[in-house]
Amino acid sequence: MTEGYDRPELKQKDFKRLSKFIEDELGIRMPEIKKVMLESRLHKRLRTLSINSYSDYCDFLFSEKGMKNELPFMIDVVTTNKTDFFREPDHFIYLENNVVLPLLQTNQPVHLDIWSSASSTGEEVYTLSMVLHQIRFEHPQLHFTLFGTDISQEVLQKARRGIYHESRIENIPLAQKKKFFLRSKDKNSEQVKVKPFLQENMQFRQLNLMDNDYRINKKFHVIFCRNVLIYFPQEKQKKILMQLYNHLHPGGYLFLGHSETITGLNLPYLSVAPTIYQKSIS
Repeated sequence: MTEGYDRPELKQKDFKRLSKFIEDELGIRMPEIKKVMLESRLHKRLRTLSINSYSDYCDFLFSEKGMKNELPFMIDVVTTNKTDFFREPDHFIYLENNVVLPLLQTNQPVHLDIWSSASSTGEEVYTLSMVLHQIRFEHPQLHFTLFGTDISQEVLQKARRGIYHESRIENIPLAQKKKFFLRSKDKNSEQVKVKPFLQENMQFRQLNLMDNDYRINKKFHVIFCRNVLIYFPQEKQKKILMQLYNHLHPGGYLFLGHSETITGLNLPYLSVAPTIYQKSIS
């Protein structure tokens, strides 16, 4: 790449090609107002590939080689991955008090399968692991598996590593930090790592929520699908929510983001708390 590299313009015809593909294949709305955002995000890919125009980039992306080699990078660039540990904490309080603890009253073994369907860099899955391990310290009859999925391979790799900048855990109480995180032996490092036991019985896998078949041959007691439906138009939201419904055990729970709702979608979920829904037992 030369020093005189000029930033190209994303022309309307190329924006339409890209936005249609992104909406059709990823389900992410890409209206005109997102043109500048898309241009900015894809600019890095053009520089990396030494491609001088968005038109040439589109030709490469939609070629057989591009669909194989470039598509994963384009997905990583386009998708938004914003997450935090203990984000929307009321959900984890409800999970503990209204879902998990009632099942433990009989002192019989309890096994829960929980799915974070838009797990991003893993903070949500590790939060679930922390909550469930905290309960398990007092109720050893609790057993669980955690499953995290995301469309982006890049964020899944970060999730599997479980390594974060220490600023990511600054709002976690000190006692929990000591219980669940390891600091680097390098005193100048600002990274922390989740303790290995948090990663036991945990799996991450790439998945596009827009797929017709998730290729998951099991049902879950709890599914988290938070702050992702807002990127989809209503008809695709409904499709995804029914896919998730079919992967819930009867009586299972679905947790959505604080700004998301199924109101008006005519779906068979029961509302049990704000943005928390249950599949009918019958």
